[in-house]
Amino acid sequence: MKEKVLQGNKHGMLVLLLTILLHVAALVGLIFCASKSTDDALAYPGLFAASLFILSFGWFPFLGLRILRPQEALVLTLFGKYIGTLKGEGFYFVNPFCSSVNPAAKTRLNQSGDVSSHDGEVAAVNAGVKTPTANNKISLKIMTLNNSRQKINDCLGNPVEIGIAVMWRVTDTAKAVFNVDNYKEYLSLQCDSALRNIVRIYPYDVASNVDTTGDGVADEGSLRGSSEIVAARIRDEIQTKVADAGLEILEARITYLAYAPEIAAVMLQRQQASAIIDARKMIVDGAVGMVEMALERLSEKNTVQLDEERKAAMVSNLLVVLCGNHDAQPVVNSGSLY
Repeated sequence: MKEKVLQGNKHGMLVLLLTILLHVAALVGLIFCASKSTDDALAYPGLFAASLFILSFGWFPFLGLRILRPQEALVLTLFGKYIGTLKGEGFYFVNPFCSSVNPAAKTRLNQSGDVSSHDGEVAAVNAGVKTPTANNKISLKIMTLNNSRQKINDCLGNPVEIGIAVMWRVTDTAKAVFNVDNYKEYLSLQCDSALRNIVRIYPYDVASNVDTTGDGVADEGSLRGSSEIVAARIRDEIQTKVADAGLEILEARITYLAYAPEIAAVMLQRQQASAIIDARKMIVDGAVGMVEMALERLSEKNTVQLDEERKAAMVSNLLVVLCGNHDAQPVVNSGSLY
């Protein structure tokens, strides 16, 4: 199914004025015939019949009037056959027998505005919720889908909770209406599926011997450290799935990422232990450097001559002072060094 945009249908105002004038003329003709008629005969029976017919069925052209605001579209069918799409703001007139089609008119995606929203109306709850106030216009605006958080196992089997926000819009109204049953629900399901497919490739944190790119070489990709790359892969995955539905995925962003509650406390302790070890390594490296510098300075200036045993004791004392968690408690030796 290929979209066909209807051109040259912006005659709504002209048809409206002509129909009103025709009704006024028919009303005047009916009054004129009634005033000229007598009890025995009807004056101008042809004019009277025509005026009565216009007043009875002249409203029919009003059914073909359509009004579109900017970034709106209307898919039209005639007796079940797709005849085209109206795009762009304006006052249109189409065949009164035409009907507009939008299977997703009553579906609201989470945080996704729609053309049928009214002032003061709470638009949007979760995908799939139906609302009674809807029309068949299709919004061509950029909209946002914020699916609920999902619990997914990463490549190491750890359960994580993740949520994404997807910016999307309709680019082909014919595909969106006729290729899928409900393009909004279809998009929501494909977002969930793509999110699971990509998250399963990555660990939450950097892990050894994990290949996230598929080239057979271990890398440092992770959900927490490579969020931009992960989001881009999710966007590409969704786009391949919804191309046949006439949708374009502009951007995908990770909005929430955390370990699942059942393992969050354990993983927090693991992260804290890793941070403590890294901090201790840095402290020890600095302490060793300071001890080496102290021994070199003492040797250069011949401040004091220390044998190997006293050097070892000095090194031990300095390391205890520099690597300790608390301030040192000095002990003054008032006697001999030996």
